[in-house]
Amino acid sequence: MATSKNSYQLWGGRFSEKPSEALQALNISLPYDSRLYADDLDASKAYAEALQRAGYLNTAEADKLVKSLELIRYDWIERTIKFLPTDEDVHTVNERLLVEITGELGQRLHTGRSRNDQVVTDMKLWLRRGIRETLGRLSRVIESAVKQAEVHLGVLIPGYTHMQRAQPVQFSHWLLSHAFALREDCLRLVELRDRANVLPLGSGALAGNPLGIDRLWLAERLGFSGVTANSMHAVGDRDFVVDFIYCCSLVSLHLSRFAEDLIIYSTKEFDFIRLHDSLSSGSSLMPQKRNPDSLELIRGISGVISSNLTGIMMTIKGTPSTYNKDLQFDKEYCFQSFDKLKQVLDVTQGVIQTMQVQRDTMEAALSPDMLATDWAYYLVKKGIPFRQAHHFIGRVVSLAEQRGVGITEVPLGELQKICPAFGSDIASVADYANNVQQYDVIGGTATASIEEQLRLLNNFVKDMRKQS
Repeated sequence: MATSKNSYQLWGGRFSEKPSEALQALNISLPYDSRLYADDLDASKAYAEALQRAGYLNTAEADKLVKSLELIRYDWIERTIKFLPTDEDVHTVNERLLVEITGELGQRLHTGRSRNDQVVTDMKLWLRRGIRETLGRLSRVIESAVKQAEVHLGVLIPGYTHMQRAQPVQFSHWLLSHAFALREDCLRLVELRDRANVLPLGSGALAGNPLGIDRLWLAERLGFSGVTANSMHAVGDRDFVVDFIYCCSLVSLHLSRFAEDLIIYSTKEFDFIRLHDSLSSGSSLMPQKRNPDSLELIRGISGVISSNLTGIMMTIKGTPSTYNKDLQFDKEYCFQSFDKLKQVLDVTQGVIQTMQVQRDTMEAALSPDMLATDWAYYLVKKGIPFRQAHHFIGRVVSLAEQRGVGITEVPLGELQKICPAFGSDIASVADYANNVQQYDVIGGTATASIEEQLRLLNNFVKDMRKQS
């Protein structure tokens, strides 16, 4: 039966009427899955070769299909492809173009293959690339944070818990806390990439492939580490998409928290950070305004990406086993999450690279009450149990507040009334910079500890660069 160039469907023999226009409009996924064109062509080339190995194509036929698929790739790259109203998805387009070039031979490529195992294979091929690009951007953001931390090593800033001043820390320590969160995101993506790298192709619609297709060879040919073990699970599995969107969501949440810190620190009330003009905006009414729109957008987009996670999970929740058309929406959720995260990672990198660190303002914000913990440790070193030391220093803080002075201004005699262990050497525990250097454990805020953090992250960025 001849195929019209104006109409090509992958199904329809048992139907007496065309789909309604409303259904056809709803069914079309090309706006989303057209970005899978290269993955679909790669998988199709490998499948043509697998059909040849199984004896269903001869060498010349397989070679013609492979070369024709490459011609189609060129048309995609050059954007010369014209879509038809009957083109449901990228698979329909590629097969239609292949048949236009090769005639009946092109119709043989789909032998033993279903769009069910075809699309999940394409998505897994795309996922490898999506993860690689995301890792590349994440590592560049981490690298930018590391460089800023290196430049500003020794700069002090109030550390906060519950948004209340807690203890002095180094600015670099605070900045690297966000870099380490992104490092964990990278590790999650690497784990997902390795775990999801199993080939679904050869699963057919749900029952497998009866034509002797060598799935292990196909997996090796396409760079997969193995093959799926159950065909029904394979065609209905979108857990790897959920996992990827989850990873994107967590990255976006970490970026949102970082943005929130910077929004606060860039206010006039804090003035710890000044954003570059190119990453700020003004007000349409108030000429003096300098708004941190870049950071607010980073914070806001986390809601969009997280909603995609909810969307894909709710889509999967009600589907029965194997493939259902609901799964078509996985691409919308997945690609939007990838695209939005790509945008905010690029903006975050720019923010970090160009932000101005206000050292004088940061260090002027340090206050004597932030020495309270170090004073408690001072008493501990004098042999006082920590719980008692904590109580004594609490009384010192209360006394200082009553008198409207800092704890360093309470006379030694008054301190000794509270705890006889106080000596004149308490004056040495009034230097913020010296106190910070006491926290020299692994992960602490002492310079030696931060230098080790910098070493770890620099090595990590080098490893990520090799993988991306």
